[in-house]
Amino acid sequence: MATSRRLQEWFPWTAAPVVCNGPMLGVVSPALATEVTKAGGIGFLASVFDLSPTSAQLDKLDADLREARTLLGDAAAADSPLRVGVSIITGHSSVSHFEATTLSILAKHRPAAVWLFAPAEDTDPNPHGAIIAAVRRELDGVRIFVQVGNVAAAREAARDGADVLVCQGVDAGGHQFTRGAGVVSLVPEVRAMLAAAAAEEEEFRCRGVAVLAAGGIADEQGVAAALALGAEGVVMGTRFTVAKESVYPDFRKKIVLETVDGGATTFKSTFNDRINNNPLWRPPYDGRAIMTAIHERFLAGASLEDCQRSLKEDYAAEDSAKLIGTWAGTGVGLVKTAQAAGDIVKEVREGAKEQIRRLAASL
Repeated sequence: MATSRRLQEWFPWTAAPVVCNGPMLGVVSPALATEVTKAGGIGFLASVFDLSPTSAQLDKLDADLREARTLLGDAAAADSPLRVGVSIITGHSSVSHFEATTLSILAKHRPAAVWLFAPAEDTDPNPHGAIIAAVRRELDGVRIFVQVGNVAAAREAARDGADVLVCQGVDAGGHQFTRGAGVVSLVPEVRAMLAAAAAEEEEFRCRGVAVLAAGGIADEQGVAAALALGAEGVVMGTRFTVAKESVYPDFRKKIVLETVDGGATTFKSTFNDRINNNPLWRPPYDGRAIMTAIHERFLAGASLEDCQRSLKEDYAAEDSAKLIGTWAGTGVGLVKTAQAAGDIVKEVREGAKEQIRRLAASL
């Protein structure tokens, strides 16, 4: 079990075990992120991917960061670090504009963390190293999170300069590595890799790297298990989709709350993006979403084109929207109630500690 207090040293408002919300597009609002922070977790704003000079996403990020500072009561201390993180999906072609368009926004607001994920497979070199170096030059004290799905990606991220590895197992909802492992094997193997590298490489010895577990974690038992695996904290996504501050549409929240047996009722596949011709997610990534009749049709042998035609011709637009795009992990069956984001953090944190006490008492 990990005993490092690095996360609490880096983020002094947090309480152990540290809980973060995933930076989910279409779900996270500034209110959700700041309530996670207020409850002793690390709140992340929704990801951006369009870093072009005319990006509406960057305008919204700027506005969300201003709102977050106000919600946290830090408006009078505009020059102090902001107690939320931001997230950048780095697979979009506009990633080359990062220093010209995005770095100035980060420098102005000084978020506590920057989360990077999903460089395109055909991007050479991986843009993360250059982004991390640029952030380090401009923002003193910011911590870099890199989301990874296998040990090779974790090693590369650590060498690029990541402070925190978000080790996302394949049980996760939303987007992830097509080929990976569950957290039960991923987190310990990443831990072993870091320990071996620390003994061999000066750069690892001089700079500790923290590990978060993600993927399929939806309650206090999952948090306790992640700590036993060697994680120093967790990221939860599906549990926060139904938070009261979530902007996930109500019909999707209803689907999440009614879904059980997530291993059988969710589907991890590139189909979830190809069905609506989403060009952002390319190899080596796919996504897990809740299955519907259109997924069953595909699995029964229908072509992608036939499924696309069916969505347009066989369903009203409102019904068609309900058949695709409800992202959720295999832990969805454990998500039973809609709660305030801060209450979720407190419940799973205190519940995990109680789980660990009970286990220790039984040994």
